[in-house]
Amino acid sequence: MDWGTDLWDQYDIIDKHTQSGLELVEKYVKFVKERTEIEQNYAKQLRNLTKKYNPKRGCKEEQECRFSNHQSFLDILNEMNDYAGQRELIAENMMMNICIELTKYLQELKMERKTHLSEAKKAQQSLECTYKQLDSSKKRFEREWREADKAAQYAEKTDQDINATKADVEKAKQQANMRTHIAEECKNDYAAQLQKYNQEQSQFYFSDVPLIFNKLQDMDERRVRKLAQGYVLFSDTERHVMPIIGKCLEGVTKAGTNVNERNDSIALIEQYKSGFERPGDLDFEDYSQGINRASSDSSLGTLGTPKGPLELLGKNRSKPFWLFSKKSKRLTPERIIVMPTVTEDFGHLPPEQRRKRLQQKLDDIGKELQKEVDQSEALEKMKDVYEKNPQMGDPASLSPQINQTAQNMERLRGELNKYESWLTEAGRRGDSMLRRDTLPEDALSYRSHSNNNEPYSPDGTHSEEGTPDPSQAIYAEFDDDFEEQEEEELAAPIGQCTAMYNFPGSASEGTITMQEGEVLSVVEEDKGDGWTRVRRANGNEGYIPTSYVSISISK
Repeated sequence: MDWGTDLWDQYDIIDKHTQSGLELVEKYVKFVKERTEIEQNYAKQLRNLTKKYNPKRGCKEEQECRFSNHQSFLDILNEMNDYAGQRELIAENMMMNICIELTKYLQELKMERKTHLSEAKKAQQSLECTYKQLDSSKKRFEREWREADKAAQYAEKTDQDINATKADVEKAKQQANMRTHIAEECKNDYAAQLQKYNQEQSQFYFSDVPLIFNKLQDMDERRVRKLAQGYVLFSDTERHVMPIIGKCLEGVTKAGTNVNERNDSIALIEQYKSGFERPGDLDFEDYSQGINRASSDSSLGTLGTPKGPLELLGKNRSKPFWLFSKKSKRLTPERIIVMPTVTEDFGHLPPEQRRKRLQQKLDDIGKELQKEVDQSEALEKMKDVYEKNPQMGDPASLSPQINQTAQNMERLRGELNKYESWLTEAGRRGDSMLRRDTLPEDALSYRSHSNNNEPYSPDGTHSEEGTPDPSQAIYAEFDDDFEEQEEEELAAPIGQCTAMYNFPGSASEGTITMQEGEVLSVVEEDKGDGWTRVRRANGNEGYIPTSYVSISISK
């Protein structure tokens, strides 16, 4: 069944139906656009909400993020921010895949429908023109036939009239014959026009109109199919991001399960534990004996450095220390809290907090000192290589960096001694791995050469022996480390390198000889000192200049 066969006479219905279909597409596009606006507004409000409740940098809430319940709330805000991003993605995909695509397709359908309807109108106008010609020839034939009939009747009447002359009879007969001939021509023209009209009418109703209506049917079916795809995309667009939205919701659930009330309590204790002893009993002041008033010599009053809570809070020592002080709108000198002065040794803090801050400071200084030691060793190795291979660089160019590194190391050692003495004074030395007794030997004993190249012994005194090669101490340690590594299981290579130049290695220095074009296995990457550790196929390992090879690291 098709429109051309079964709806050949329903042009108006087809016109209205196709127009209604296009209007439905427009209506659906508007619907999706409004849905995208809702999604975008929803995502915007979610982002504003998360931004509103995110703690600002340096505020009190940010400092409380060490507690699991506070951190979980921040995780929930982050998950909701990601969730808002997924809502924005839904709006963007709907706009791109549905609104824009259907709008473009709708314009094509409108042009196609206009073309088909224009063809139908042209065929209709052609048929109407032929019909007008047929009607004109028919009326002419009718008129001429009547005139011929009248002429024939007049000739017959004249022929029977006894008073008519022979000339009048001949003239009447000629006139009748002429009218009859004209009527016959009109009859033939009418027959020809009728045949032409019937052919065009048959062509119109059995060929042209069915073809046009079938094209309109195909166009409408394609419109319906495209619209159905838009309906499916409406749900698929959101379904595609559902796994990510599910992960966001799982993150919210995980944030809730990560809350540990016991750990939060312990964290609060660790953060605010003062280490003070509880106040002792007040002494009896016997005024009957004339004894001078004396303040209580409780543990709070006898504490030295760091100061007790009375001194820290500016309380009057002659009065008891109350944990839960009553608030008063009226501010008196006794109620004014004198904030303690912040000192470098953290003496303004309670004992427990002071020890923690000192230990943290020691750890930070130890890390900085270790970095300076590593940098100093790398510079000394590079300087030694420059001295043996002048084509690689000028050794004198490294002297400013070496001197600056040495000054930094001395400064950090001084700070390390200072903070360790304060930590000892606080009552407990730190157990961190970065304390003096556990720092790397290089960090405590290594001394950079001064401008006159005077050597230092590990204890910091000037050596009385001759000036040794500055690289001997460095490479002696390097050789020891290298021998220990040979005894251990060989590390798996992380890539390969190809030598671009020849390099004369030295076993005493831990370097390895290589020839141009030789392929070696990379065991350890360059750590910033300009050297890369490699291995030959026979198992020999050593260091080579990174700039001498082309390295390819395995992913």
